[in-house]
Formats: sequence, C-alpha cells, structure tokens
Amino acid sequence: MKRALLIMAAMTTLAAPVMADEALAKSKNCMACHAVDKKLVGPSYKDVAKKYAGDAKAVDLLATKIMKGGSGTWGAIPMPANPQVSEADAKKLAAWVLSQK
Repeated sequence: MKRALLIMAAMTTLAAPVMADEALAKSKNCMACHAVDKKLVGPSYKDVAKKYAGDAKAVDLLATKIMKGGSGTWGAIPMPANPQVSEADAKKLAAWVLSQK
C-alpha cells in the first residue's frame, strides 16, 4: 500500500509542472493560436519541439519570439508580440513547448 502511494505521489509530482505550464499557456492566451498536437493558426507545440530538438539556444530563441513576436519561420502568418508575458514566463513556456513529443 505504501509503495502504491509513493508511486502515485511521484506521478503527481512529475505531472504537476506539465499541467502548470499548460495552464500558463492558457492564461497567456497562447492556446488561441496553438495546440499541443495540431496546427491551428500557428504550428503545434509538438512540431515546434521537433523543429528545435537538440538546439541548445532554442529556449532563449523561442522566449524572445513569445515576447517580441516573429514571422517567416512557419509561413506567412506572423506571430504577434506578447508584451504581457515576462521573460521568466516566456522561458518557462518555451521549455514546456520544447518538452512536447
């Protein structure tokens, strides 16, 4: 019984940051244009993670795009700037996006 409780506690602890970062993405309105596993207005988070896999500078690059916007990487539709997102939150969001598989 104790072992089962420990396993459940560990699973909850591991899932909590993922859920928290998805909640952050929802609270910052990222999910209006992006989804985890399908293209909406912008690319899916899984496609972004695949594109930047292995890139050591990806968190900083994506955090900058989250805050300042960008264009041309995924087609003609530009990503608008999100000045309401702090640098710390942008980096947290970027790391979460890159963790999608």
